[in-house]
Amino acid sequence: MKCLVTGGAGFIGSHVVDALIADGHEVVVVDNLSTGRRENLNPRARFYEIDIRSPSLAEVFERERPEVVNHHAAQMSVRISMADPMYDADVNVLGSLNLIRLSLQYGVKKFIYISSGGAVYGEPVYLPCDEDHPIRPLCPYGVTKFIVEQYLALFHHHYGLRYTVLRYPNVYGPRQDPEGEAGVVAIFIGRMLRDEPVVINGTGEQMRDFVYVEDVVEANRMALENGDAEVFNLGSGRGTTVNEIFQMLAAITGYRREPIYGPPKPGETFRIYLSAERVKRAWSWRPRVDLEEGLERTVAFFRARR
Repeated sequence: MKCLVTGGAGFIGSHVVDALIADGHEVVVVDNLSTGRRENLNPRARFYEIDIRSPSLAEVFERERPEVVNHHAAQMSVRISMADPMYDADVNVLGSLNLIRLSLQYGVKKFIYISSGGAVYGEPVYLPCDEDHPIRPLCPYGVTKFIVEQYLALFHHHYGLRYTVLRYPNVYGPRQDPEGEAGVVAIFIGRMLRDEPVVINGTGEQMRDFVYVEDVVEANRMALENGDAEVFNLGSGRGTTVNEIFQMLAAITGYRREPIYGPPKPGETFRIYLSAERVKRAWSWRPRVDLEEGLERTVAFFRARR
């Protein structure tokens, strides 16, 4: 199949591109390189440096006629969404609507949408959060990710658009940006390998569900032929605190400094982890790489790049 991957030069999207190409699919990448990197691009994919909001995206659809759209491109910073909710909505809602509109116009057979299990639920009523948990986001980013889920359900109802929603946990692994503000694992590793101070926002007791990138890529592969008009959490079903991540990475890297504790980030959920029982029953998906192994692989990747 011909697959168009938005955000295909980014951390997770580039791994999805690699897997699709390895499976024999023809892949087209759309990325504006605002956070993606050319070095992540697979040379066997055709690349268009275009923003998903751009009217010229129609030219890509006209030329390429993709059968599948895998939509990873997003404004993904909670902090930016809190500071500039209009920009967040412009990218995540209007950009996604542009993509959905073109998918309908050009007869796309399947739309795979990446949502956020870490942001849409807000502060949990119960743990682990399943897909029936109340939607009560604490930041504009969580709001915009869920709005697009609703648009997809609407367009499925009225026009028959086939789609699957994957609600991601905290994904980590090779190619994550150690200089950005998203991705505590990569940020900690980058600073530890340079023997620089590591800042933990808040108490460090905030809890997240960490899943290795290879495992979420596998779910994207499965979604090509499965899960029509369904929403699936991806997660490990258990939480790990930021303090625990710090301790594990310090042990792997040999880092000897104590962390510095700073103020918490506004808009962030304090404690969340996800139940993936639905996708386990439907697709037999579960995380295969445990946290310690995944962290060791990630450290090895960043060490090799130094």
